[in-house]
Amino acid sequence: MAGDGEFLAALRDRFGAALRDLSLVRDRVIRLAIDRKDLVAVCKFLKEKFDVEHVTCITAVDWRDHFESVYHLTSWKRNVMIQVNASIPHDDPRIDSITPLWNGANVHEREAYDLMGIVYDGHPNLTRILLPKDYEFHPLRKDFPQELDRQYVSRRKIGGG
Repeated sequence: MAGDGEFLAALRDRFGAALRDLSLVRDRVIRLAIDRKDLVAVCKFLKEKFDVEHVTCITAVDWRDHFESVYHLTSWKRNVMIQVNASIPHDDPRIDSITPLWNGANVHEREAYDLMGIVYDGHPNLTRILLPKDYEFHPLRKDFPQELDRQYVSRRKIGGG
């Protein structure tokens, strides 16, 4: 079973300068930050080298100047959780899907798309999952127009929209 140091060393050796941050948050919890272009390579490496078999959570953050897609990946066999923060430009909110690696990412990516507007390229069914299909906005973005949301919902409730 790999210790935390082995994970950190292997990630540093394999990805080196591509890692914007690599740290041990606490025992058996590793955090790394990367650019979106490196996501699939990092995830494949973690899956193949360290038996990461579970996508616990995928969420997204709007930092006003960029987005992050945040992945919590777990290896039950090695008793470790790895948080991967992938940076995405605000003017091009796209990143590759990891659904081909772990089918469990399917619903998480759809939710992040629905609420934040990040497009997961290669996703098998990237459609809204929580909001109406004709909804034009992504309500977790910092620039979300609050008044439009209330008007839209009110019209739908009374059958006018």
